[in-house]
Amino acid sequence: MEKTRADGLPLPQRYGAILTIIIGISMAVLDGAIANVALPTIATDLHASPASSIWIVNAYQIAIVVSLLSLSFLGDMFGYHRIYKCGLVVFLLSSLFCALSDSLQMLTLARIAQGFGGAALMSVNTALIRLIYPQRHLGRGMGINSFIVAVSSAAGPTIAAAILSISSWKWLFLINVPLGIIALILAIRFLPANIAHDTKPRFDLPSAVMNALTFGLLITALSGFAQGQSLTLIGAELLVLVVVGFFFVRRQLSLPVPLLPIDLLRIPLFSLSIGTSICSFCAQMLAMVSLPFYLQTVLGRSEVETGLLLTPWPLATMVMAPLAGYLIERLHAGLLGALGMVIMAAGLFALVMLPGSPSDLNIIWPMILCGAGFGLFQSPNNH
Repeated sequence: MEKTRADGLPLPQRYGAILTIIIGISMAVLDGAIANVALPTIATDLHASPASSIWIVNAYQIAIVVSLLSLSFLGDMFGYHRIYKCGLVVFLLSSLFCALSDSLQMLTLARIAQGFGGAALMSVNTALIRLIYPQRHLGRGMGINSFIVAVSSAAGPTIAAAILSISSWKWLFLINVPLGIIALILAIRFLPANIAHDTKPRFDLPSAVMNALTFGLLITALSGFAQGQSLTLIGAELLVLVVVGFFFVRRQLSLPVPLLPIDLLRIPLFSLSIGTSICSFCAQMLAMVSLPFYLQTVLGRSEVETGLLLTPWPLATMVMAPLAGYLIERLHAGLLGALGMVIMAAGLFALVMLPGSPSDLNIIWPMILCGAGFGLFQSPNNH
């Protein structure tokens, strides 16, 4: 049984605990962004085609999606701090293997492991913040977390461009090793244990497997569609997804403590919010994977230029998200969310309609539109 504790951690333990959260989440978010800029370079270095090299990004994202819910559930069972520490170890070691990879297959496997580590960090960080901060200061802790996620997303392309301008792509992953060691030392020293509970939820393995298959097939099918894969293969993936998804939903409805609270989807507003959020994130993911190849292979931009041209999107999101949070108190959340989606769609359309030899300004302003629209949508949608 986990020990009980007072409301929040005392100082200075609180500072050490939130610092390990900041380092861990920064690494997990950055590694979801920095690899995009380096994809063309990595593909050339590993003698891989552009289509196959996309799995360097897909492997990380799929691993996170298929394991996030299960790891969060395991955090309730065994302690959030234990899941977080295990995540740091896995992330650290897999980052080292990413840097040592000399083939696309080895790098993809290392990225899968890195995704599992990143999912462990992401799945329990909010729960840990609730233990770290006293109730009266909880908003401060959540604000720090949101700020770090936004800054890491915005800085990702620029950091990647800076590293690639002076060194090999392998340093995109090697930089995680010293940071991971520091975070692990801090985690062992400062992270709190869960509040004690008389009963613990039971982990349902069939639910975890069906959850992984359902969401893994969804991401794979979307990626295959974007890469122009065989419609027969994509159709087969979607068919299996529907069948597995049906049994997954039915099982969740029968469990007293489900892995995914499906009953919430019966609320129309909640279902709409989840559906639109999935669509917006998928649109952003597909754009961020394809744009580096377009900028470097088609337009002949350098790695540094590519990183800088990708930065306006997450930077605009970082600026717009808190502004949208402020506007929620004065305008209807649904109106703000819809306006954000329209602006993001306009930005994506402008990117599609770029001339054959666009200037940097031609590329930057649609990127700003996409990022601003995404930020304007997310805050009201999560409200």
